[in-house]
Parts: sequence; C-alpha cells; structure tokens
Amino acid sequence: FSRLLLCSLLWNIVQCSTYWVKNFWQLMIIRISFAILSSVHTPACVSYLVDDALFVGDTLFAPDFGTARCDFPGGDARTLYRSIQRLLELPDAVRVFLCHDYPPATRGPVLETTIGAQRAGNVHLGIGMDEDAFVAMREARDATLAVPALLLPSVQVNMRAGRLPPADANGVHYLRIPVDTFGADPTLEETSS
Repeated sequence: FSRLLLCSLLWNIVQCSTYWVKNFWQLMIIRISFAILSSVHTPACVSYLVDDALFVGDTLFAPDFGTARCDFPGGDARTLYRSIQRLLELPDAVRVFLCHDYPPATRGPVLETTIGAQRAGNVHLGIGMDEDAFVAMREARDATLAVPALLLPSVQVNMRAGRLPPADANGVHYLRIPVDTFGADPTLEETSS
C-alpha cells in the first residue's frame, strides 16, 4: 500500500503545478492540499499534510517519547528542530499520524496524536527548549543509542524511495556495507600470532 501511495503521489506531483508557500511545497491535487516538509532524521524523511492529517514519518513520536534520532547518515538535529517548529505552527487540531511508537510499560501503542498534544507535552520540545538546547539534548541522547543492525541496508533503499541500488555489470543488485565506519579504526592492522 505504501509503495502504491508513494507512486500515486509522485505521478500526481509530476502532473500538477507546484508553488512555494512558507517553506512548504504545496500541491493542489483534486482539492486536497499536500505539504511536503523535510525533517532530516535522514535526508529521505518527509512529512505529508493531507487536509487535517499530518503523516510525520520519522520526525515526531508520541509526546511521552519525543522526537526522532538524528545520528543516521545525513541526519541533522538543527534541521530537525527547525522542521518540527514548522509543523508546530499548524493548528492544534491537526491529527498527527506516527510512523513508530515506543510505548512505556504504562500504556499501549498509539498511532495518532495532535499538534496541540505535541506542543503541550512532547518531552523533547518542552517549554523553553530553544534550538541550541534541543540540538545539545538530541546529540547527547543520540550518542548513547546503538546503531540499528539494518541501518545501512535500509538507508540505501530508503534514499531511492524503495528501489534497489542500480545493478552491477553482472545484473545483480547489491547493498554495500562499509567495514571501517561507526567507530572502527581503519588504521589498525590485524596481526596474526
């Protein structure tokens, strides 16, 4: 379903005129307004506003969990903060549909919140949380998180909107995994005893 929706959106985007309004690409498609907003959890992340429904992808989580990490390739906490501030300019009643939820033991998973609930209770966007404080908090927290096992394969596919990388000369598609990154020291030489 998500690939079908993405293909449909992209096809309509190609056929419709676009214009820039308040840092949002607005697309008028059969009287439905879509806004595409960057978040920079990773460069592939966007949010879509369809009437009063905001699909935030990996930007905001439930208010008691906060915001998405930004330590993935191409991620940027400062840009995430600015993107979230644009989202928080939307009316309180706008429904926010979450991509992920990491519920505490005291509640079950939630799929939906509102801009008003995010503004009032998001633990990473509390009262007085300015951009520098958010960036410091986000970067310090991200430094404590483990690298997800499937991060690199996922990013390679996500950056291509679900398509595999181009095939090599032999016709096979490969996901390439670097072996000297994420803390590995490439200057260390293996010795044998």
